Amino acid sequence: MEDTGPPYPRPPAGIPNGFGQFAIGISPIGDFPPFDVWRTVISQYANAPTLTQLIENIFSYLDQTANFDAFFDYIWNVDTAQGYGLDVWGRIVGVSRVLQVTTGDWFGFDEAKPGADPFGQGAFYSGAPLTSNFALSDEAYRRLIFAKAAANITNGSIPAINQILLSLFPNRGNAYVTEGGNYGTWFGFEESLNSVGFNQASFYAGSSIETMTMTYTFAFQLTPVELAIVQNSGVLPKPTGVKASVVII
Repeated sequence: MEDTGPPYPRPPAGIPNGFGQFAIGISPIGDFPPFDVWRTVISQYANAPTLTQLIENIFSYLDQTANFDAFFDYIWNVDTAQGYGLDVWGRIVGVSRVLQVTTGDWFGFDEAKPGADPFGQGAFYSGAPLTSNFALSDEAYRRLIFAKAAANITNGSIPAINQILLSLFPNRGNAYVTEGGNYGTWFGFEESLNSVGFNQASFYAGSSIETMTMTYTFAFQLTPVELAIVQNSGVLPKPTGVKASVVII
C-alpha cells in the first residue's frame, strides 16, 4: 500500500527555523507553519487521501481574504465603492441616488427660471407630471456623496460653498455663490455696494429689496440632471432663513 501520510517523524512543535535559531537536524526546512494539522490526525487516517486533503486545504477553504478585499473595495472605500456600497454611503451622508428631474420647461415668468420660458418659446403647463425619477450613475453619485459630506461639515461660508460647487461641476466653467440677489444697481454714493455714479444708473425706484438672500450663479448651461442636483438634492447648503435662487448666465 502506498504511503500517502505525512513525513515521519514530525518536527517538534515550536522549534524555530529562522536565522540564528536554526537547529541542525531538528528545525524543519522551509516555511514554518503556524499550526501543524497533522497533529490532529490519528494514525489510522494518515493514509486516507480524501480526508487528509480536506485537512490540508482547510485554511484555503476558510480564508476570507478575498471577501475582505471585496468588502473594502466595493463598500468600505468610498473612492472605489460601487452599486450597493455607494447606496450605503448615500444613506450615511443623507443624499439619495434617485433625483426628481424636471421633464420640460413651460411658459412662465422670470422668477420661475430656470424651468420657465417667455412668450413665443414655452407652452402652457399641460397638467402632466412635472418630474420623473432619475438614478445617477456610480461616478455621478460618488461626486454627489463627496459634496454632501462636505456640506454636512461646512461652516456655511461663501468660500466653503464655492469649493463644493467646484467639486460638483469640475471643468465646466464658473460656478459661485454670492450674498444677496441680482437686483441691479442704482445711482448712489461710494459707500453703497450696489451703486454707481452720475449718468450710469437710474435713481432707486422704490421697489422692495429683499434681504437674507443668496444666489447660486452658473456661467454654463446645466443639464436637467445637474439642475435637479442644484435644486432638489439638498447638497448645496443654505443657511436657515435665507432665500436661495439659481441664476444661469
